[in-house]
Amino acid sequence: MAAIGLAACSTLLSRHPVGNHSVPQPSKPVDLQKYLGRWYEIARYEQGFQKGCEGVTADYSLRADGSIDVLNRCRKPGGKLSDARGRAKVVDGTANAKLKVSFFGPFYGDYWVLDHAEDYSWAIVGEGSGRYLWILSRQATPAEAEVRGLIDRARVLGYDTSMLRRTEQPAWPAAARRSSASSAGCFTSSRPS
Repeated sequence: MAAIGLAACSTLLSRHPVGNHSVPQPSKPVDLQKYLGRWYEIARYEQGFQKGCEGVTADYSLRADGSIDVLNRCRKPGGKLSDARGRAKVVDGTANAKLKVSFFGPFYGDYWVLDHAEDYSWAIVGEGSGRYLWILSRQATPAEAEVRGLIDRARVLGYDTSMLRRTEQPAWPAAARRSSASSAGCFTSSRPS
């Protein structure tokens, strides 16, 4: 039992190196109604809690109390699906561009929508420490030119893009698509996505 506790602590305490020493504030307000739904992770800074994850999706849906349900899903090595359910709340005074997300009871992490397309077809998400970065798209496999453009946008925001790990988006089995669609309602984040 102690070994499990130590393993959990080491995973939580091991952190990605800082990839941006001067993270900018989010550049645009976020319309939550347009942000809700399914996002596909295109690239990320690898974190212990996402180690080996492929096919990463995040689904966000609005709760009656105004907070947001979060369902993050990935395929682990060997094909096993892994779900993480959480809750997000908007930080007051941030034009909906900063949220606090929790997957573990009262512990909340920062989730900043640093930049996004006007039509909400992509988003770049991070937080203030510069250790976390996600590039998200509404398409599972956007064109390579679009991916390169998003990576360039992250670079312009000050991120070391050589630290990015591209996420493979294999086709989900039909049962997983049905399960995700029926349980999510849709809005997602990879860390806290």
